[in-house]
Parts: sequence; structure tokens; C-alpha cells
Amino acid sequence: MAARREAKRTKAAVAVVQMNPKLGDLEANLGFHEAKLKESRGAGADLTVFPELSLTGYFLKDMVTDVALRLDSAEVRHLRALSRRSGAIVAGLVLEDPDYRLFNAALFIDRGEILHVHRKVYLPTYGLFDEQRYLASGDSIRAFESRFGRAAVLICEDAWHVSSFYIAGVDGALTVLVPSASPIWGIREGSETPENARYWERLNRFYAESLGIFLLQANRVGFEDGVGFWGGSEILGPEGARLAKAKYYEEEVIFAELDFADVRRRRHMAPMLRDEDIDLTINELLRIRGRPAAEAGAGAPKRPARGKAKGRLRGRPTKRAGR
Repeated sequence: MAARREAKRTKAAVAVVQMNPKLGDLEANLGFHEAKLKESRGAGADLTVFPELSLTGYFLKDMVTDVALRLDSAEVRHLRALSRRSGAIVAGLVLEDPDYRLFNAALFIDRGEILHVHRKVYLPTYGLFDEQRYLASGDSIRAFESRFGRAAVLICEDAWHVSSFYIAGVDGALTVLVPSASPIWGIREGSETPENARYWERLNRFYAESLGIFLLQANRVGFEDGVGFWGGSEILGPEGARLAKAKYYEEEVIFAELDFADVRRRRHMAPMLRDEDIDLTINELLRIRGRPAAEAGAGAPKRPARGKAKGRLRGRPTKRAGR
């Protein structure tokens, strides 16, 4: 007789760790992960989410090759072992693929198994960011099955592209996990909240409410290379309500309980995903992609010529710098 599949959980206790990773110090950061996993598990968490590049720090520059890990590395095996007693983990790292490309990646690990690997798709290369100089872009956004239902992972800049959340939503994600390393930008006199923090918070609420999802953002704090990170991690429910909010600028762990009956209720009240016309979207994107630059109008980005496709996309999308 075939083994029965485990029923999906109707509720989940989650934790988000807001931390200040030590730049380039895998051993110290892994030890911090272990300590915080013990703390979150002691508080009853089934899932603990860490920020972007939580195992390495962000502004790695030429250190990136020194801290890159493969899926069979000792550090990843240690995280897999921790997940057997500490619950599910989302951790950020520089991932080296068998072809030696390096990615800004996040792993979803549970009960000793790597259930999902997300490679950051949109690499910011503007202002103080220079990710494309050192890293390759991921080429997929996928929801995946977990014991908490379908979920998806997006890393920082991925979340600033509406298409990323759209794909996760129509792929069936009930929960979207967003590790980030968002720097301080645009502080106004008399306010402790940076302008980009306010923008993130508006985006998070919009995505959670419009798609009827749980959204967990794990943002980091601290300073690297003279750049500060604002923290303010948060957990939102499917109606856009804030379930937990971390302080700005300080390390902290926040907790919440996710009740998936809330997703059901929201999606019955506002069935936008049910009514979404995916074929319409695909057909219009195919039309836009194949439109000659002259027809697209002045100022429109030029698109490389591609073969025509019937019902599916052909070839790989053109890589673009983040905003």
C-alpha cells in the first residue's frame, strides 16, 4: 500500500530573524543561525526565515568566490541537520552551481531535505549596488509544495517587480517569503523611517492584500562598507494586516501564527486570482515581445529578434539590470 501523504497544515507558527551578518565569516554566521533556530524553536516556530545572504553578508565584492557554497557543502549539510530538530529554515547564501556560476540564493530546508532553491532573478546594478559584476541572474520563479501549503521565495529586488509576485500568485503560492538586504535611503528630518522602508511597507501590503497571501519579509540590519540597513522586518496576513513588525535598525526575532483559513476567506471575498486570465497575459506579452522597436514607439526599449511562438515562450529572456 502506498504511503499516505501528510495532510497540509492549516496553521503554522513562523519566525523572522532580523540580524547583522558578519561580512565574509561563514563560521560565525552559521553559529548565529544555529543559536537563533534554537530560540525560535523554543518559542514554538515551525518555520524560521533569515535575511538575504544571511550566511555571508552583502557587500562581498571579491570575497564572493571565497564564501560560495555548493549544495553538498559542509555548511549546507549542517543546516539540513539543524532542520530535523529546529523546523523549516530559509537561509541566504552565495550558491555555486556545478558549472561554477555564482548566485545570490536562498534555500528552503525542512526535515533534512532541501525542498526549494531560489536564485535571485533581478540583480540590482545601479547606485551603490553592483551584483551583476559578481553574480549570475536566476532564470525562474516557482512556487513549491511544503507542509505549510504552496510557498514561494523572492529575494529583495525580485519583490520590486510586480511580475515576480504575479507569477508566484498564479503558481498557487499561499505564502511568499522575502529575504532582503535593503539599505537605508531617504531619511527625512523628524522621521526615523527611511523613504525606501515606507515604499517596501506599501508594496508588502499591496501584494499581501491583492493576492490574498501571507508575506514574510526578513530584512537585515547593521553596517557594511559604510552602508546601513534599516531592518523593519514584518509579517503580513492575506488582508494586508500586519501580524508582526520588527524594530528599525536593531537585531530582533519576530513571531506570528499563520491561519490558512484567512487565505480561504480573503480569496472568497476577493477572487481576483480565480478570475485571472493567464492566456490573455501570455498572449499580450508575446505580442509585446515580438513588436518591432519602431512600432513600440519612441523611447521604448529595443528587443532582440526572436522566433515566433505558438502558445509558449521560446528562448531565454533578455537579462536586465535591476531598478
